[in-house]
Amino acid sequence: MTEGSVKGLIIRFAIPIFLSQLFQQLYNTVDSLIVGRFLGKGALAAVSSSGPLIFLLISFFTGTAAGAGVVISRDFGAGGEKKGSRALHTNVAFGLAAGIVLTVFGVVLTPTILRLMNTDPSVLPDSIAYFRFYFLGSLAVVMYNIFTSTMNAVGDSRRPMQYLICSSVLNVLLDLLFIGVFRFGVASAAVATTISQLVSALLCLNRLLKKGTVYQLKLREIRFHGDMLREIMKYGLPTGVQNSVIGLANVILQSNVNSFGEDAMAGYGSYVKIEGFAFLPITCFSMAMTTFIGQNLGAGKKDRARAGARFGIAMSLVLAELIGVLIYFAAPALIRMFNSDAEVVRLGVQQARTEALFYFLLAFSHIIAGVCRGAGKAIVPMVIMLSVWCVFRISYITVMMHFVNKIGLIYWAYPLTWGISSVIYLIYFLKSDWINGYEPAERAWKTKKALRG
Repeated sequence: MTEGSVKGLIIRFAIPIFLSQLFQQLYNTVDSLIVGRFLGKGALAAVSSSGPLIFLLISFFTGTAAGAGVVISRDFGAGGEKKGSRALHTNVAFGLAAGIVLTVFGVVLTPTILRLMNTDPSVLPDSIAYFRFYFLGSLAVVMYNIFTSTMNAVGDSRRPMQYLICSSVLNVLLDLLFIGVFRFGVASAAVATTISQLVSALLCLNRLLKKGTVYQLKLREIRFHGDMLREIMKYGLPTGVQNSVIGLANVILQSNVNSFGEDAMAGYGSYVKIEGFAFLPITCFSMAMTTFIGQNLGAGKKDRARAGARFGIAMSLVLAELIGVLIYFAAPALIRMFNSDAEVVRLGVQQARTEALFYFLLAFSHIIAGVCRGAGKAIVPMVIMLSVWCVFRISYITVMMHFVNKIGLIYWAYPLTWGISSVIYLIYFLKSDWINGYEPAERAWKTKKALRG
């Protein structure tokens, strides 16, 4: 990432991530399509009701995995492979502990949390079953994110793409087998997802265990290194907190949607699956920015970092908005793919046409957040997301539902908060000295060693 064409490198790195995210979104969407088509809108509502809660509980740990990615990309750019290897082994140790805790927490507290979310009693049993089986595979989810963050950090986005394609195809086949053929019910969709996630994690693990990889994983060296854990938390904890507060706001938003009944839950869930495709260019360029800027600032190449940031922002905005326009016009046909009930379609289309044309704002917020993380300033997006996407969004929904109580106002919570955060990010990007204050990694490490004598 530190040599050659800026645009070419970013595109070549982003394309495999795009394809990985595309297949992941496809199998998540097919998951809902199969459930909605074979088991009906009640089952679709049950699966949809658990989505924000899954994101809330898992996103913290996947966010901290990004912290190790920042450390590794910076050290790789500066040639500090030994330090990066210690970061990897520390992060794996953290992931194992976190995954076990998350599994227990998710399985035990599922019924209580879903009731607090105002989940419709008619879909509550299926929601509990789906959620519990999903969280039995949470260790695999956490470890997959840790492994892929390592490979992405050193510029390898191709192998994670290949592994995810394999697991995506497996997930769809298992869904068709469990639901379409055997009619096992909603919980079997979660079982299929758990199995496929485990396969992708094992494929990544197999790669990292091989000798000759840039950062080889050695099982006997997996342990917590105090200094590396502190550094990983420095960069990863803000991202984890940021993801969690966004997840909390979405859980509260989901609970308000749930209060409008089964049709609203099914319509909302259908739209969310479609919206996931708008996230594809956002995610791939945001991850590319974190790696590209981390490596180049680690190597002391600020001009390349600036050029990469400008290109990544432009590409993300254009692609996200093109997808938004497509979704706006195709919304009725897209929602009808999940469930043909007239009220479900009406509500899904209403949400799509409220939000889709504002995807460029969503893209801008996420891409600048990726730039900040790569520059070692993960605290900036955390503060912005906490204040706007959590506090303001929750306050807006609470006030609107108290005085007006119309579901359309819930849909407007998203573009409204995207717009506010984008304005703040734009001011920060133009006015702040974000490119400085990030000492090249190898020099920083040598300075610390010298100070310690």
